[in-house]
Amino acid sequence: MTDTIVLPSQGALTESDIDPTLDLHAEIDRLRKERNAVILAHYYQDGEIQDLADFVGDSLDLSRKAAATDADMIVFCGVRFMGEVAKILSPSKLVVIPDAAAGCSLEEACQPEAFKAFRDAHPDHLAVTYINCSAEVKALSDVIVTSSNAETIIRQLPADRPILFAPDRHLGAYMQKKTGRDMTLWPGSCIIHEQFSEKELVKLKVRHPQALVAAHPECPDSILTHADQVGSTRAILDFVLASEASEFIIATEQHIIHQMSKAAPHKTFIPAPGADGGCSCSNCPFMALNTLEKIYLCLKNDAPAITVPEELRLAALKPLERMLEMSKSVPMSGAAVNAA
Repeated sequence: MTDTIVLPSQGALTESDIDPTLDLHAEIDRLRKERNAVILAHYYQDGEIQDLADFVGDSLDLSRKAAATDADMIVFCGVRFMGEVAKILSPSKLVVIPDAAAGCSLEEACQPEAFKAFRDAHPDHLAVTYINCSAEVKALSDVIVTSSNAETIIRQLPADRPILFAPDRHLGAYMQKKTGRDMTLWPGSCIIHEQFSEKELVKLKVRHPQALVAAHPECPDSILTHADQVGSTRAILDFVLASEASEFIIATEQHIIHQMSKAAPHKTFIPAPGADGGCSCSNCPFMALNTLEKIYLCLKNDAPAITVPEELRLAALKPLERMLEMSKSVPMSGAAVNAA
């Protein structure tokens, strides 16, 4: 697998070098202006990071928003594959991520060599690949999809062609059910959405009989069967804000609730439970690696930086561009907040 991370140089500033009295918010704002940087935060980031970002949203739409700016530098507060997408779409911009170790269980579960073998074993299939994957896996794919445009794109594919869907088996199974298409699914899953408990969700619904359930399609079918709304993070956000209901159970990474509470403080949002009924299983450990200190450091150090070799970038860009063309009817979901 190609290493797309350039780490800080020897002698670069580290967390231990930061003056504990430093006003990190003020310094980040100063560096953002000085470096002509745009800060992106995924919905799954801590609320404090969301509040200082120029844009908050889903991964692809954040990259598209950043590409449309005149920024010289993109600080992507998310995980590695999101930074890669930003670099693929904005090759002339410096793209940094706060923590080089911020990966994704779906990306890790679908390595390029294994995925190529999977494709080679099914030469007549079209490879429809969820955006939560590496640049190398994207380059081996026919079209990339997100949770918000997967159904739209799959319905446009030739009906006589079977489909390989990777790397999330739950999203793939949901799309298979929605579209009726013949699909062979890669056996990957998100460690967060996999942990929700149907038994505990039913108990929670009994205690909150008026609550509506909103779930991400990365959840297992046992969770989705109880959902009043199934959709991407943005679709879930739109649903709870538009609904006349006042109480909701949210079956996705719980930091999306920060945006919900800001937009609808009069409503109640309850994270869906894990197996023990009260765990913090809906906190993504990879997203949690990003902190204010690390945002400050990556602005100071120009690293960890994303670099994608041009041949790989062009190969990965092709299925991304195909996705963008096929999903023109699907609105962008990145929201501008606290724009500098």
